[in-house]
Amino acid sequence: MAEAQNFIEQIVETDLAEGRAEKIKTRFPPEPNGYLHIGHAKSMFVNFGTAKKYGGTCNLFFDDTNPTKEKTEFVDAIRSDIHWLGYSWDKEVYASDFFEIIYDYAEKLIAEGKAFVCDLSAEEIKATRGTLTEAGKESPYRNRTPEENLKLFREMRAGKYADGEKCLRAKIDMGSPNLNLRDPVIYRILHAVHHRTGNNWCIYPMYDYAHPICDALQGVTHSLCTLEFEDHRPLYDWVGINLGFAPKPRQIEFARLNVTNLVMSKRYLKKLVEDGAVHGWDDPRMPTLAGLRNRGIPAEAIRDFCSRIGVVKANSECEISYLEAVVREYLNANAPRAMAVVEPLKLTVTNYEGEEEVDFEINQMKEGAGTRKIKFGKTLYIEKGDFSLDPPPKYHRLKIGGCARLKNAYIVRCDEAVTDEHGEVTEIKCTYFPESKSGNDTSGIKAKGVLHWVNAQTCVDAELRKYDHLLKDAAYAGQDFAERMNFDSEHIFSAKAEPYLAEAEEGTAFQLMRTGYYKTCKENGKLVLSEIVSLKDNFNK
Repeated sequence: MAEAQNFIEQIVETDLAEGRAEKIKTRFPPEPNGYLHIGHAKSMFVNFGTAKKYGGTCNLFFDDTNPTKEKTEFVDAIRSDIHWLGYSWDKEVYASDFFEIIYDYAEKLIAEGKAFVCDLSAEEIKATRGTLTEAGKESPYRNRTPEENLKLFREMRAGKYADGEKCLRAKIDMGSPNLNLRDPVIYRILHAVHHRTGNNWCIYPMYDYAHPICDALQGVTHSLCTLEFEDHRPLYDWVGINLGFAPKPRQIEFARLNVTNLVMSKRYLKKLVEDGAVHGWDDPRMPTLAGLRNRGIPAEAIRDFCSRIGVVKANSECEISYLEAVVREYLNANAPRAMAVVEPLKLTVTNYEGEEEVDFEINQMKEGAGTRKIKFGKTLYIEKGDFSLDPPPKYHRLKIGGCARLKNAYIVRCDEAVTDEHGEVTEIKCTYFPESKSGNDTSGIKAKGVLHWVNAQTCVDAELRKYDHLLKDAAYAGQDFAERMNFDSEHIFSAKAEPYLAEAEEGTAFQLMRTGYYKTCKENGKLVLSEIVSLKDNFNK
């Protein structure tokens, strides 16, 4: 059976077969005005993946045409995120590499009567643009001569005019049904320091003008971008045709990734950081790649998720539970198992003396993972919720006179509960059955409940962090992000953990038995267990 192809691959194969391209060249084009988020992971999957599949190459292209928002910090973060996700680029290219050439092409358009310097303000240009049903009004400066336009444009470059005083517009068609072709601005005055070129420039090209030029100068054959640029494609083509690019790069649009309960607006993510609503761009609740990495989500799971959702033409929204299900599936197959107790309740095995080691499966889902040794002793901690003085019907955990199995160890029976002056249970006393050891149980005792535990003598203190979604709901018509924000999305608990967790390499992902998937890290010498994803699978339900 032939391998299924997405619509981009079908176009690429046709172009290769018909000789419109000899070798595929794509580019991943982030603007360095913030950190990448999971939506960019799909763009990477499409751009890097398509090039690799057809033996081509993919550049890392920084669209740095707006110096007021761009920083070297963001450039460095983007590089790091791409490497972490497992991709590598052919060449690292910047729009600013081509500023002089982009400028020269603007003079060419002016000389040919295809661009003019306009004195209208941004507000006036917007007011004269027209609507979808009404044509726009031509600028009173539209018919300046090429000579006058060249003189004014060179004065713009020389810094003679203030921000917004003049701009350069392409001369196309104010009656076009596509508003992007109604004499769009292609250069604006902006007296700002650029993160690479400093004060060398005070005019900067607009993205829609620079984009096709930079693609052509890089030798890009297929410019793959998200669906919001579909209406901009006629302008992309206009620039390429009027500047004589042959062959002209081909722009193809695909649906961007939208995920419920995630803030996918870089502008709003920046606001969350600047307002202190999160700890930074790499906060584990953030959908940034830095945040996902800090949370402990494996790069392999993100790539798998992008592969599963596919490449389509129509916009849609993916449930956050599906992303979580993919992450959970990967961790279930790969993460070692361990035990930690969030609300510790002391359990004393009254008839046990000494200490022994019991076998604990590292990952029963992973072939050849084997076992490790954990210490069992007289005094343990279990979860407070695993004992009840007044249990409901069909309660399979510990109660007075009831039995339960301690994971990978013995069956115990609760004989007594010790309470404080407030009636709170502070300790339970149990009897263990020596012949009930896991793997060699000859006791004949039926115990339905299996409880996780830690040895009170060897366990370590830990801080356990659980996270809710940053957005309270999947979608709520009529509300903005501010109204939907969940500002109570981080919860911190004290816990007791196996020493195995403290000894693990920082950043290791574990399945904490009956608790969830967590990543280990150290802060001020203390073990921190940070939630990656819960054990509960909402998607398949």
